[in-house]
Amino acid sequence: MQYNKVELCGVDTSKLPVLKEEQKKELLLKMHNGSPAERKRAREELINGNLRLVLSVIQRFTGRGENLDDLFQVGVIGLIKAIDNFDVNLDVRFSTYGVPMIMGELRRHLRDSGSIRVSRSMRDTAYHAMKAKEELTAQLNREPTVEEIAKALDTDKESVVLALEAIVEPVSLYEPVFSDGVDTVYVMDQVGDKSDDRDWLEEIAFKEALKKLSDREKRILALRYFRGKTQTEVAEEIGISQAQVSRIEKGAIDSIKREL
Repeated sequence: MQYNKVELCGVDTSKLPVLKEEQKKELLLKMHNGSPAERKRAREELINGNLRLVLSVIQRFTGRGENLDDLFQVGVIGLIKAIDNFDVNLDVRFSTYGVPMIMGELRRHLRDSGSIRVSRSMRDTAYHAMKAKEELTAQLNREPTVEEIAKALDTDKESVVLALEAIVEPVSLYEPVFSDGVDTVYVMDQVGDKSDDRDWLEEIAFKEALKKLSDREKRILALRYFRGKTQTEVAEEIGISQAQVSRIEKGAIDSIKREL
């Protein structure tokens, strides 16, 4: 743990138990089907047996001047919510569901305790959007699009985007946004100036369009437009002909244009 801190909120983190996945499933079933006494014991065991999960998540939020004890307490609240709301009929690991819940609770805490205030209505929209995203992800077995989330909330895409953007934690200018294993593109490389009149909503749509490209298409576009290589150079690096590079590049660009 960072800062070599072993005890958090009176808990010796070096002695925390770790539950196996089968044990978690068994306890979750008891929480839903057992007697009141069994449910209570199962819930307590699940909380204590997943505190290491909370520790692993809060390490991502250290270095922001926040008290580790406070972060741990908030993370435990997220863990409890995950335990109480987990659907035992879902064919997913508990940690797959629990980690986003814990992170969401921590982000809400950091947002509400920060200097930037977001209106209650916008926070409510963002909360419902995140909840809809979780439900749609379970139903579709993939991450839903902004349009699908907006449809589930019976609202427009712009309202969802604005709400989610409003609660996003500030990102460092040195945060990497793309890497091909050699060169890395950082946030600061993509910051526009006053002459950049692109609508930020179009940028979001552009990112959505990029997600739908194949790995090969993404790599070719990255080599061509991030690293400035010619089609011939790209062909040599990937191991295909220049004509194939040209065709794939054109197809990828056409695909992005259709999405926009």
